[in-house]
Amino acid sequence: MAVLELRHLRYLLAVAEEGNFTRAAEDLHISQPTLSQQIKQLERILGVQLLDRTGRTVRLTDAGEAYVHHARRALRDLAAAERAVHDVQDLSRGHLRLAVTPTFTAYLVGPLTAELHTRHPGITLTVKEMTQDRLEAALLADELDLGIAFAGTHLPGITAAPLFTETLGLVTGIAGGADRERPLPVDDLAGRQLALLSGDFATRGHIDAYFDRHGVGPRITVEANSIQALTEIVRRTGLATVLPDAITHDHPHLTPVPLDPPLPTRTVTLLKREGAYHSAVTHAFARLAHDLVRARGYAPPR
Repeated sequence: MAVLELRHLRYLLAVAEEGNFTRAAEDLHISQPTLSQQIKQLERILGVQLLDRTGRTVRLTDAGEAYVHHARRALRDLAAAERAVHDVQDLSRGHLRLAVTPTFTAYLVGPLTAELHTRHPGITLTVKEMTQDRLEAALLADELDLGIAFAGTHLPGITAAPLFTETLGLVTGIAGGADRERPLPVDDLAGRQLALLSGDFATRGHIDAYFDRHGVGPRITVEANSIQALTEIVRRTGLATVLPDAITHDHPHLTPVPLDPPLPTRTVTLLKREGAYHSAVTHAFARLAHDLVRARGYAPPR
């Protein structure tokens, strides 16, 4: 009598994700006939059809949809259990899966990684950059241990711990902007040429909302989806931009220009999955992150 094994679950999930036996077999590095045979064996064990094979693509049946939901959760819980068994409390080894929203790559990931390596050289780190909605979904799917993003409305099951307050400011490559006697009125930006982050960044939405709120319409001459590209453009042209103050402070060729009223602040948070197993490495990194933002003088969360 055939017995249900973990490979049956992994094989079913692969077919469900690809909608095709050939591609799923390639992903799993097994032959298509073997994959097909294993799925049929699973269906015999359960006594129900899990896949509809009649169309151009393979689709889950209603029973298959219900089973896959629980199969994903079972595999996720088993992976968490394995990490818990191998957790090393003295931090001599371990691994952390971290994701950040895009602007943090420019000023926060480097210092955090350096501090982690200094304190715990045996810990390995995987860092991914992604949008906040993808980051939260990955936390819920147990594909990440921690995320760094912004406070706000989060998906159910996500917990957020305030880390620091991020401030944005107008920036130019022309010296003397910070020496103004009075801040620049936001109305003076009407029609001014700016280089801004593209709409891929949540920061851009924050900037646009500020301009809309004050009825100001700058001319967006350049859009860039890279902080490095944006800082180079501003450094070599007369264009101004808007960036987090922490980035400006790390680039001596950029000059902050105070605005009146200032751009609104945002609370940066550490995100976790509620109820997830958090290893000693995860706890150590959270402590390290709080220590580092204090040491670098970032404003405390409000």
